[in-house]
Amino acid sequence: MRHRTRRVTRLAATAVLTGSIVTTAGAGVALADSWPTPPPYPTPTAPYETADFLTPADPGYWNPFVSADRLTSPFGTSTKIVCESFHGVKLDCWQADLQGNPHKLVQLPLDFPGSTGAGLPGGGPGHFVYPFWSAPSA
Repeated sequence: MRHRTRRVTRLAATAVLTGSIVTTAGAGVALADSWPTPPPYPTPTAPYETADFLTPADPGYWNPFVSADRLTSPFGTSTKIVCESFHGVKLDCWQADLQGNPHKLVQLPLDFPGSTGAGLPGGGPGHFVYPFWSAPSA
């Protein structure tokens, strides 16, 4: 009987631990980033709203010879997108989810599947991915 009680206690502790991990992981997913705020001084990198991206629904997105910014997102360009750029090169971007919460987009190291533009200022166009669609960082 004592062995059985210890086993039940161990199972209960495992269930509580698993439940707290799932709850904590779920809370992390629900957290959003914040929109970038314009600085109080003039700057060429001030945030602006844009939808100037190729998405997988656009034929040019798949053409490696099209040199343009790409966006891989479950929302396409249908939700608010705010970017900061310098001399036409997007540096950082945020996109709203369906509830309007901002999430910082992950910029890939290459404008894949684009193959041109690397010689342009700032490395050319970029490929931005909605954060929950990107591979985890090492």
